Amino acid sequence: MQEINNTQFFKFQRDQQFDVKDVIDRVYDALSEKGYNPVSQIVGYVMSGDPTYITSHKDARSLIMRVERDEIIECILEFYIKEHYQ
Repeated sequence: MQEINNTQFFKFQRDQQFDVKDVIDRVYDALSEKGYNPVSQIVGYVMSGDPTYITSHKDARSLIMRVERDEIIECILEFYIKEHYQ
């Protein structure tokens, strides 16, 4: 029997790191499947921070909220620069 005065230790696992490219790909696919314009919806989310721009289909809304909006912009900008300037 444990004593009430003993310190209890709890172990928990941190959320896994999400690859921004994978998140964008999965959200894009979910938005396309639901008939939305994925580019327009993702831009709306990034600009406003309003998660309702992203469908909850395939858990896309909760997935995109696990990465920071500035990380999304950085990923897209890095891709654009690599494709057009290197």
